[in-house]
Amino acid sequence: MYSALEEGSVRMSYCSLSLLLGSLFIIETSSYPNGSCDGYTALDEPRRNYLFSSSSIPGYPINTDIRRTNIWVRYVGIGGDTVIPQCAPLSYSGVYYPIHLTFTHPQSESETPTTGNACGNTGFCCNYNVAIQVIYCSSGGFYVYRQMNNHPIDYMGYAIYHRNCVADSCGPLAECSTTKNGGCQCVSGYKIPPTHLPTNESYGCQDINECEETANLCGPHSNCTNLPGVYNCSCLEGFVPSDPALALNPSRNPCTDVNECVEIEEVCGGFGKCTNTPGNYTCTCYKGYKPDGPFDCQDIDECFNSTICGQESVCTNTPGAHNCTCLLGFSPTNPVLDPSKANPCIDIDECLNKTVCGPNANCTNSYAAYSCTCLFGYLLTSPDAIASPLNPCLDIDECANTPGLCGLHSVCTNAPGTFHCSCVDGYFSSTGVLWETDVTVCESVDDVLAAIVPPEGQSKEMYFLNQMNQQLMENPDIVLPAGSVTNSLSTALKVSGVGSISAQQASTGQVWSGPGKDGRESGSVVLKISELLVNALVDPSQGRVNKTIHTPELDISLQVIEANSTDTSSLSVRGNTMDINLKALARNNNGTASAVFLTVSGMESLLGASFLQTENHTEMLSDVITATLPKINHTQLSEPVNFTMSHKRRLAEPGLMTCVYWEDRGMESENGTGGKGRHWSVNGCWVVFSDENYTVCSCSHLSTFALIMQTGETVSEDNPFLEWVNRVCVIVGLVFFALAILTFLLCSWNPKINNTARLHLCLCLFLSHLLLLLDYTYLTHKLVCSIMAGLLHFLVVASFLWMLLEALQLYLLVQRLSRIQIIQKEGLQKKYLFLIGYGIPLVIVGVSAAVKRDGYGGYKVCWLKPEQYFTWAVLGPVCTVLALNWILFCVTIWSLRPTLANMKSDVSQSKDTRLIIFKILAQFVILGCTWVLGLFQSTMVFKYLFIVLNSQQGTFLYIVHCLFNKEVRDEYRKWLGCSSSSSTPDSMKEAPSVSEDLDKAGEERQNKGSRPG
Repeated sequence: MYSALEEGSVRMSYCSLSLLLGSLFIIETSSYPNGSCDGYTALDEPRRNYLFSSSSIPGYPINTDIRRTNIWVRYVGIGGDTVIPQCAPLSYSGVYYPIHLTFTHPQSESETPTTGNACGNTGFCCNYNVAIQVIYCSSGGFYVYRQMNNHPIDYMGYAIYHRNCVADSCGPLAECSTTKNGGCQCVSGYKIPPTHLPTNESYGCQDINECEETANLCGPHSNCTNLPGVYNCSCLEGFVPSDPALALNPSRNPCTDVNECVEIEEVCGGFGKCTNTPGNYTCTCYKGYKPDGPFDCQDIDECFNSTICGQESVCTNTPGAHNCTCLLGFSPTNPVLDPSKANPCIDIDECLNKTVCGPNANCTNSYAAYSCTCLFGYLLTSPDAIASPLNPCLDIDECANTPGLCGLHSVCTNAPGTFHCSCVDGYFSSTGVLWETDVTVCESVDDVLAAIVPPEGQSKEMYFLNQMNQQLMENPDIVLPAGSVTNSLSTALKVSGVGSISAQQASTGQVWSGPGKDGRESGSVVLKISELLVNALVDPSQGRVNKTIHTPELDISLQVIEANSTDTSSLSVRGNTMDINLKALARNNNGTASAVFLTVSGMESLLGASFLQTENHTEMLSDVITATLPKINHTQLSEPVNFTMSHKRRLAEPGLMTCVYWEDRGMESENGTGGKGRHWSVNGCWVVFSDENYTVCSCSHLSTFALIMQTGETVSEDNPFLEWVNRVCVIVGLVFFALAILTFLLCSWNPKINNTARLHLCLCLFLSHLLLLLDYTYLTHKLVCSIMAGLLHFLVVASFLWMLLEALQLYLLVQRLSRIQIIQKEGLQKKYLFLIGYGIPLVIVGVSAAVKRDGYGGYKVCWLKPEQYFTWAVLGPVCTVLALNWILFCVTIWSLRPTLANMKSDVSQSKDTRLIIFKILAQFVILGCTWVLGLFQSTMVFKYLFIVLNSQQGTFLYIVHCLFNKEVRDEYRKWLGCSSSSSTPDSMKEAPSVSEDLDKAGEERQNKGSRPG
C-alpha cells in the first residue's frame, strides 16, 4: 500500500517539475500559497470513489490517510478529483469510515486557504473531525487539500467524486453518474469482482453471466443465452411469448405453446384436420381427400365419371368435392340447386334481363345465345361489338348531322332517340301546336293573323287563341317539347297583347284591336292555353323529373315525384314558391304525381286587380301565378297548398291582403252578367302570414292565383254621380281659367300690380286640369301615356310653386304695409319668379325620370306609378308647398289686423268689410290651401268639397283679380262698346283688387302718419 504512495510521489515530482518550469512564466501572477498549486502530491487511487463498495479487496481497510498531514494533496485519475461534500456509507471507498467535507469548496483562487473540518462517518455521518485546508487552483481548475492533524481513529479515508462527468471519466466499462453526483459504477451487465482492487487504468468491470447466477431466469419452455453485458431469452421450438409483439418476460410475458393449427395457414395442406399438441401438431385428411405424406392430403377427382352433372354442363373438380356448371347460355332447371342428372341445364332467355343490352337497345333471344340491336335514333359506341352496358347505344344528334332539318325560321332541338322542331320567336307552326315532319313550316304570326277570316263578331286574335285552345283540348295526352311549349305560349301572349314582343309594339303605338276591351276574355283563354301547354310537358313514361324553363315571357317549374321519394315538393318561379304534398297525391295515382308552377309576364295587364268584386281600392301586389296537376287522375288535395308570393314593391302603408284565384264562368258572361262570370275570387284561399316583402297564401284547390291589396279608398268609377260632378266642376273651372288668362294678357294693368304669378298659375292649372279631363284619349297608348304623365307631373308641381310664389308676394306686400311704405312695384322680379316657378319643377321631374324611367304611365290613369314610393316625387313637393302656404296665409292674416282696423274706422262698415272678408276667403282657395282636404277622403262629404273647391281655383282667381277690379271692368266695357251708354250705377265700382285695397290702405296710413300732430 505504501509502494503505491511512493509511486504516486514519484509521479508528483514530475508534475511538480512541470509546474515549476511553468511558474517561471507566471510567477508574478500567482495568488496561492507556495507549495499548494505548484507543490502538491497527486493521488491516483480509483477505490476512493464514494460509490466503490467492496470490502474484500486486498489490504482492506486501507489506512493511508491517518498520518498524511501538512502535505498538499491533489486527487486525480478515474476515481475522482474532489472530496465529497456529504456522507458516504460505512465501508465504502476502501475504508471503514469515509471522510467528507463539512464546508463548501472555494470558487476562486486565493493566497489564503479555505479552512474547515472534514468529518468521518463512523455510524452517525459526522463523528470525528479533522482540520483541513482547501485551495482552488484556477490555472488547472482543480482543488488541493492539506490535512492539518492526524485522524483521531484508524481506517478513516477521504472519499472523492468527479466534479465534472465526461464519457471516460471512470475508465472502460464504467460510467460517471450525473444523477449520483459524480460517482463511478460499472455499466449495466457488468460488475467489479469483490476481491479486485481498481487500478488507475480501469475499475476492472467484468461481464455478469445472468444465466448462471439466476436459475430458470427466462421461465419455462425457454433458453437463456449470456451476452456481453446482457442476456437473451428465447422460447423453445413450438412455443412463443404470450404476446408476440412484446419481448419475452418470464413473469409478465412467458413462453406459451404455439397452436400451429390456428397460427400456421394450411399447416395440413389445406385439406386435412389439424390437432394441436404441446410443442407440436398432427394432421387428419378431410372427406374427399387421401393422405399424401405425413402432413398433406391429396384430392380425389370425382369428375372422372363425366356424366355426373347431366347434359349441357361442365364438371369441374374442386378440392374435396366437384362443381357442376351449365354451359354458356344455359341454366339449371331449378336455379336454386346445382346442375345434376336430376336438375339438367336448359336454355336461358337473356332478354329477361332488361339491362343485358344496355340502354336504348332491343334484345332478341336464341338457343344458347341472344342478339342486341339499337333503337331507332341510336348508334353503337363501337360497331364491331354487340350492344351492352359497356358498349351502349348512343343518341344520334340529327340536328347537328342535318343542318336545316326543320326548315326556315325554326329551331331544331336534339332529344334522346329523336329531335324536336319549333319556330323562332315571332313565328308559329302552320299545323298549330303539333309539329308534322315534312309538313309543318314556320309562318310569321302577323301573316297567320292576316290570313284569318274570323266569324262575325269575333276578332282575328280571339279566333286564333280559341283555335289553339281547341287543338290542345282535342289532344289531352300529347307530350310536347319545351321549345314547342314556349313558342306556342309566347305566340299566344303576343296575340293577346301581353309579353315582351307586345310591349315593343305598344311602345311604338301598335296595339291589338281584338283581344277584348277589358282583357278578361283573352286573359282567360291565355290561362287555359298556358295550363294545357305546361300539362303537355309531362311525359307519363318518365320517372322522377325536376325541370325549369326560363324565357323573357314566362317562368315554369315542373316536378314529378314517386310515392317513396325523399325530395321536398317545393317549386319556385321568379321569387314565388309553391309548397304541395305531392307524395300523398302519388300514393293515390299509381305511385307518381306531377305539379307545374307557372308565371307569365304581363298577365296582370289583362287580369287586373279591378276584376276583384269589392268597393275598396285594389292593387295587384304579385305576379299572376298558375298551379296545376297535369296528367293525374285523382287531384283531390289531402291538405292545402301554400303559396309564398313576393310583393312587387315594399309595403309601407297598411292594407287588406287578399289571396285570390281566377274564377272563369264564361257562360255566365255570355248570358248577360256583364262579365261577372270571369273575375278574381277569394273562395278557398286565405292569408297565412304577411309582412312588407311577401305574403303566404293557403288554398284548398289549384288554379291561377294572385295577391291583391285592398285599401279603404273607393274606386271613383264605382260612383258615377261623383265622376259627373268632377267633370262638370273641372269644365267650369277651365272656362274661368281661360277668362282669367285672357284678362291678364290683354288688359291694361296698374304698373304697381305684378300679375306674373297669377297668369302662370292659371296657365299651369288650366293645362293640368285639361290633361286630366282628356286622360282617356291617350290611356291605351303606352308611350304617349308615359309622356303625358311626366308632363302632368311637371304642371302639378309648377302649379303649386306658383301658388307658393303668389302667397309669398302677398306676404311681402303686407310686410311693406306694416312699415308704412308706398308700394312702387308689387312682388319679386320676373326672372326670380320664372326660375322658381319652372326651374324647380323641371329639376324634380328630371331627377324622377332618371331614377325610375318606367315610373310614368299606368293602366287606369296616366300618372306616377305607386311602386317603390314613386308617388312621393309629387307628394313631397305638394305637401311642402301646402305647409308653407298655410304658414304664410296665417302670418299674412295676423299682419293685416292693424290695416283692417284702420279700414274699419275710415270706410263704410257694412259694404267694405264683407268684401274684404270674401277676398280673404277667396285668397285661401287661390293659394291652394284647400288641397289639404285630399288627406280626408274617407267620407263622401270631403270628396265633394275637395272636387268643388280645388276645381274652382280659376273661378276665384277671375272673380278676385279680374271681376272685382275697376280697371278690368272698364276694359270689358270698352270691348263690349257700352262704356258711354252705361248710366246704371256699378255696384262694384269701388271694388279694387286685393293689391289695390292693401295699397290704398297703406297710403292712408302713411298720410295719417305724415300729418302734424
